[in-house]
Amino acid sequence: MRKLKKGDSVIVIAGKDKGKKGEVLKVIDDNKLIVTNVNLVKKHTKPNPNKEETGGIIEREMPLNISNVMIFNPITKKADKVGCKTLENGKKVRIYKSNKEVIDI
Repeated sequence: MRKLKKGDSVIVIAGKDKGKKGEVLKVIDDNKLIVTNVNLVKKHTKPNPNKEETGGIIEREMPLNISNVMIFNPITKKADKVGCKTLENGKKVRIYKSNKEVIDI
């Protein structure tokens, strides 16, 4: 079971964007993810008339290593570790390690 999923609210704990909060847009493989408005870079693109794209400088998010982010716990308002727990009905769920609250139901 993955510790972080699409739609999770996360905080960056290392790198140039340390301290920024964002939402996970996409998880790439097991060790990279893209977070909204974090790790922005300027990308120079050529115009492509076949795809009706204009050229210029665009700003976009680049992947971050999953070890540089932690999930945001809205109860404690801090970054938190993620653990797994099996419920009585046999379903596996993610929990916050600090207060043992269930993340996804």
